[in-house]
Amino acid sequence: MLEKINGPKDIKALSWEEMDVLGQEIRQFLIEKISATGGHLASNLGVVELTMAIYRTFDLPEDKVIWDVGHQAYTHKILSGRKDFDDLRQFGGISGFPKRAESPCDSFNTGHSSTSISAGLGMALGRDLRGEDYHVISIIGDGALTGGMAYEALNNAAELKKNFIIILNDNEMSITRNVGGMSSYLDHIRMAAPYTELKMGVTNALKKIPKVGDGMVDALHKTKSSIKQLVIPGMLFENMGLTYLGPVDGHDMRQLGKVLQEAKRKQGPVLIHVLTEKGRGYEPAMRHPARFHGAAPYEVETGLPKSNGNPSYTDIFSTVMRKFGDREPDV
Repeated sequence: MLEKINGPKDIKALSWEEMDVLGQEIRQFLIEKISATGGHLASNLGVVELTMAIYRTFDLPEDKVIWDVGHQAYTHKILSGRKDFDDLRQFGGISGFPKRAESPCDSFNTGHSSTSISAGLGMALGRDLRGEDYHVISIIGDGALTGGMAYEALNNAAELKKNFIIILNDNEMSITRNVGGMSSYLDHIRMAAPYTELKMGVTNALKKIPKVGDGMVDALHKTKSSIKQLVIPGMLFENMGLTYLGPVDGHDMRQLGKVLQEAKRKQGPVLIHVLTEKGRGYEPAMRHPARFHGAAPYEVETGLPKSNGNPSYTDIFSTVMRKFGDREPDV
């Protein structure tokens, strides 16, 4: 399947069964290529299905996709026609981050966190000022969502009310496990019964009531406040003025496709809460996601680093700092 992907529109011709095979091939491709060059592995393995669903639902490069931090954009690069990973992050090779000079599918240069919502909102505002018509999608991780710039952008998105899609890629980690109020809030949402299942169960039950069922469903849809506050996760975002969709399984492409299509139909800013698993499909990265956040070259079979006999910069820095600490009480 991977041989059929040479540009951003190619994935649209695949069946769901072929999409499943492509997802497996992309994971194997990433595991093998990054084992030789090093790079960000765990985060990229976690967004394979999400990226494929985005490409199937939207039209790149006409639609604008902005990746926060950008180290999880490897599948995005593959699907846009950049499959030469032999020189990933090497001089003259492809960048480990989105880079506008590299492809029209890279709509924003990234390399640090918490910027994607601000950038996407700016693009959505510029689009409307120019009278243009395309979708803007910002993907932000739960780690990057703890940055203050992201909150300012959410606040402005709710105020400007532009058509704009935010995807929260929630894998419970940035480089290591997240802490703080937003992390605790997302923990609560993850543990709650998924809203989509609850909503569908209630809707289907009501529709079975003769004569009055459809009317009750319509009335339920018009109720925005009291019951939602009690049972629906994501009310923090709803109360800010964003439509919240989710949580959704980030490894179910069919479900992702349905939610993305729903988001396209909504007016105003939409936040889709996607649950993914960092390192998915590669046992060493699932066991040690922090170690495979930014991995040195490794042995595919074991996940152990390849040794060239030379200490890394981090090895030397940490050794010297520990020696300083032993000698100097103030360090």
